Amino acid sequence: MFDRNRIITIANQKGGVGKTTTAINLATALAAIGERVLIVDLDPQGNASTGLGIDRKDRKLSSYDLLMGYNDVQETAMETAVPNLFIVPSTMDLLGFEMEISQSSDRAFKLRRALGSDAAASYSYILVDCPPSFNLLTMNAMAAAHSVLVPLQCEFFALEGLGQLLETVDQVRRTVNPTLDIQGVVLTMFDARNNLAQQVVTDVRSYLGDKVYHTLIPRNVRVSEAPSHGKPAILYDLKCAGSQAYLQLASEVIQRERRRKAA
Repeated sequence: MFDRNRIITIANQKGGVGKTTTAINLATALAAIGERVLIVDLDPQGNASTGLGIDRKDRKLSSYDLLMGYNDVQETAMETAVPNLFIVPSTMDLLGFEMEISQSSDRAFKLRRALGSDAAASYSYILVDCPPSFNLLTMNAMAAAHSVLVPLQCEFFALEGLGQLLETVDQVRRTVNPTLDIQGVVLTMFDARNNLAQQVVTDVRSYLGDKVYHTLIPRNVRVSEAPSHGKPAILYDLKCAGSQAYLQLASEVIQRERRRKAA
């Protein structure tokens, strides 16, 4: 596995858990402290691209072109309004990806090949935003990644969904990427007034221990509003509780990476 940068896949098979919001705001926070960051939007819905202000009509090249090998990272990556943050945007072309490559012997390794190029080496962090399902796009993301970051909503079925995701990671580790690791689990949409949310936090931490980040991402109206303005919450309202939480999360991610390198 190439190791010129750090590739983190952000994944959860359940939708509506804050996956894309986490990708956008974590990437923005990392870029704000001077890291050169790339988001690869692998969700056909393209919410990460829209949330960073990339208009659909401006997406001349996309992650589909990157996966298919038609264009490299340098050609497909677009600048965003955030200094040091770039994105390979998504288009609906991704919907046909699985059917087009289903018979290909290297179908799980398209993204790994693309991100192993010299063009990708200039980014210190590459975050891959996955669709909310386990398909060939998610398989490509996990096959290309060093680790998986899991956003987990503080709600009743959280642990059930987490178990399914951990099984998926184990399957990928056994079949296509033996070094894949869980970078961490981030608890999202936390409401301190809700006793159930507090119980979920306790249960997840007792189950996974230090794999769970200390930072809790709160339910926050400003974070929810930001994508409609084409901005990360950190740009839309830096002082809101959600933005401050994502800055803390970025600090935790970097601390974990430093400990990993020192080990």
